[in-house]
Amino acid sequence: MNAFRIAGNELRRLSTGTLPKLAMFALVMVPLLYASFYLYANYDPYGRLDKLPAAVFTEDAGAKDSSGAERNVGREVTDELVKSGTFQWHQVSEKDARDGVRDDKYSFAIGIPHDFSKALLSSGNFEPQQATITLTTNDANNYLAGTIAKQVADQVRKTIAEKVGSEAADKFLVGFSTIYGKISEATDGATKLADGAAKLQTGQHQLADGASQLASGSASLATGLGTLKSSTAQLPSQTQKLADGAGQVADGNQKIADAASVAASASGDLQGRLDSYRAQLNTQLHDAGLSDSQVNDILSRLDQLRTPVNDANGKIQSANGDVQKLASGARQVSDGAHQLASASPQLANGIAQASDGANQLRDGSAKLNDGEKTAVTGTDQLADGSAKLRDGLAAGLKQIPNPDDPTRTATANTIADPVAVTSNGVASAGTYGAGLAPFFISLATWIGAFVLFLLIRPLSTRALTAGASPLRVALGGWMSSAVLGLGQVIVLFAAVTWLVGIHVAHPLGAIGFACLVSLAFTSIVHALNALFGAVGKFLGLVLLVLQLVSAGGTFPWQTIPDALYPLHIVLPMGYAIDGFRHLLYTGASMQILGDIGVLAAYLVGGILLSTLAARKHRVWSVSALKPELSL
Repeated sequence: MNAFRIAGNELRRLSTGTLPKLAMFALVMVPLLYASFYLYANYDPYGRLDKLPAAVFTEDAGAKDSSGAERNVGREVTDELVKSGTFQWHQVSEKDARDGVRDDKYSFAIGIPHDFSKALLSSGNFEPQQATITLTTNDANNYLAGTIAKQVADQVRKTIAEKVGSEAADKFLVGFSTIYGKISEATDGATKLADGAAKLQTGQHQLADGASQLASGSASLATGLGTLKSSTAQLPSQTQKLADGAGQVADGNQKIADAASVAASASGDLQGRLDSYRAQLNTQLHDAGLSDSQVNDILSRLDQLRTPVNDANGKIQSANGDVQKLASGARQVSDGAHQLASASPQLANGIAQASDGANQLRDGSAKLNDGEKTAVTGTDQLADGSAKLRDGLAAGLKQIPNPDDPTRTATANTIADPVAVTSNGVASAGTYGAGLAPFFISLATWIGAFVLFLLIRPLSTRALTAGASPLRVALGGWMSSAVLGLGQVIVLFAAVTWLVGIHVAHPLGAIGFACLVSLAFTSIVHALNALFGAVGKFLGLVLLVLQLVSAGGTFPWQTIPDALYPLHIVLPMGYAIDGFRHLLYTGASMQILGDIGVLAAYLVGGILLSTLAARKHRVWSVSALKPELSL
């Protein structure tokens, strides 16, 4: 009796009669009922979040931003949430929101407090406060709803932070533009300052040279005035003596002038008398009877005799004029000498004061010269510093950003949200249900293999008693379950792809892999039932539970406790899930060969264990004829 005949006999036994046929049909449909309905129910729950009731309330009183404009960010956020339609939002009061979450009217509630805008806009006024959003959840309603709500609140917080950050960054960049303008003005001013400092430097050097010359000249002046002071110290007494002598000379000259005046007067009188005597002589001569010629001859001779007298009179009159002038001049000299004598003390004092002033001027000019030397050093430093200031401002101006409006807006948005996530998915499940499909298809396949042996006998008693080889008996017992298992996965895949609508990247490869998974799982469950009988069914259930917690069907398997790592590595369901993920989303890769190898090993291992069980069952025992436990 070969294995195909043994399997055929078992299938005919199961299909004889109406109820057995219905039972076999039910066995084939069990994985379909389990996996397809669950995947259908969870196909795209995130796409139906708009059916989830949620409450939002705002008590924000608004505030003024740094520019003085009135803002109510809480109302803006609330309006945007309601318009988004992400959830079934209800705008209610704070009390109604809290009561609604407690009474399961709302899945969660988001609240905005009274000072939300004030705190949010405080950083623009350099009075930073952290704005808060209130999230109210109730895990008694639904745990995942609370988890989703936390993600929503975090997204709202992130969106608000980006918006406010973008506005703050924009103002920050506008401030840069303002600073740029002011620094530009300062650069122009520094340039003018540097030019002026250069001119001041030149003028200061000239002034220093002049101060040096002034110091030298004032020293010479002080020396000269000192000499003049010492030389004129006796001037008042000497001028007084001069005045006294000049007075005496004037008095003497006056006496001489008076004498000369008397002599001149006497000489004049003598001339008058001689003229009178001549006229009398002329008359007397004519009276004596002399002719005119005789008279004229006598008078001519008289005039010749009078000539020395006339000459002497002229000299006397001339000398008298000179003496009078001398007396007048001497008097003037005397008066001038007295004036000089009177002014010489003041002159001497003035010269002394001028000498003292010259000394002070000399000392002051020396200090001025020293100060100018210091001033020259300062102006040199001022010129160098102003040039460095000009160059530094010009260099700094180039470092200050001055973007145009579009660039500033783009930069502000980038500062507010500096990191963008570019999703380059190697594979995409598409929906939540498609993401769970590998796990639930694998799970349904195991359950399908498990329920088959509620009706199928793992080993044919007839074949064992007929002396068939253990391998044939094992293969025959397994092949009947394998045929039904293949029917299960074909029906399951048809429903999952056509009815539920889950997209499969490589349908033929996925169906082939599903058939391998079914053959391996039926081989394992068949071996457990063949080896342990009723206890094997319990062990199959235990293995199911162990694989549920270690296969990594929902969360990544690396997140399970370390103690469960060996179970993930040893048990077959993790490899089945991994293979389905590659075939449903990306297609076969080199990694799937490992999954196929492990499942093939389990398939062969299960048949070998079943062969060992068939060999053991060739020897009958009391416990085999009458088992303690029968299922």
